[in-house]
Amino acid sequence: MTLEHRTLGTAAPLSVPALGLGCMGMSEFYGTPDEGEAIATIHRALDLGVTFLDTADMYGPFTNERLVGRAIAGRRDEVQLATKFGNERNPDGSWVGINGSPEYVRRACDASLERLGVDHIDLYYQHRVDRTVPIEETVGAMHELVEAGKVRHLGLSEAGAATIRRAHAVHPITALQSEYSLFTRDLEDEVLPTIRELGIGLVPYSPLGRGLLTGALDTASLAADDSRASGRFPRFQGDALEANLRLVEQVRSIAADKGCTPGQLALAWVLAQGRADQGGSDLGVAPIPGTKRVRYLEENVGALTVELTADDLAALEEAVPRDAVVGDRYGDMSSVNA
Repeated sequence: MTLEHRTLGTAAPLSVPALGLGCMGMSEFYGTPDEGEAIATIHRALDLGVTFLDTADMYGPFTNERLVGRAIAGRRDEVQLATKFGNERNPDGSWVGINGSPEYVRRACDASLERLGVDHIDLYYQHRVDRTVPIEETVGAMHELVEAGKVRHLGLSEAGAATIRRAHAVHPITALQSEYSLFTRDLEDEVLPTIRELGIGLVPYSPLGRGLLTGALDTASLAADDSRASGRFPRFQGDALEANLRLVEQVRSIAADKGCTPGQLALAWVLAQGRADQGGSDLGVAPIPGTKRVRYLEENVGALTVELTADDLAALEEAVPRDAVVGDRYGDMSSVNA
């Protein structure tokens, strides 16, 4: 199956399907993993043309890269493979910290290549900005990986506008991966104008608001081992969750009129944000909704057939005003937009 493709970046362009697949939840954070279902989901994604796969060394930790590597064995040439470094964890899962030192960049890349079972990474992100290391040093080491043929394109995740400019001056940044959805729009102030100006693509993660915008979540639907049930995500707690679910009901109503699911409508909104008529030049936008089940993957792909008019977009803006969502997206916001 052939999906619409979009180009991330202009100075170092990478063509990817308009919709990718976030693989994190297949190994950690969102309930009990099921490796068999996860691999089946990746295989189905490839069959549907969803060939832009996203992982990171910290997921598991380390186990998600191995899972993705097993799933794409024999089909590597079909895949645009993205992974990330910088959130350093021990094998037992304990947290070390954010590490952007050049030595760590090189070591992390070699370890990811081995776990994935590949000879190069298509898009290599710094997962979080290390405020103790000049971004020029981190990206300089990433540039060396490109020269060595281990990495094809470079990305940043959750970087602020000034950091993006400094990084891009060292080596062209192909894509910024940051949280962006109807529920999370802080990028619109400074970051989106900056990446439009510099010709950097956007890869929104959690485009479904960590599942809230699907309309399928409530206080009783989260397992005890699901991180959304902890205090890590304030939007899922108490009165905040109840307020946010009322906003989801507004999205559900519009989706019913469009003949699609709330999640498909929310994804269609994100996909529409790359259009030139949404401000300035075209911006390559390729969201990576995460799932570990085939049926949700297939539902997400259906978002690509949802066409939003100017009236639809205006209705969504009215239904979910930018500042109406209750609660920060993380309990600790210190490492985002750095």
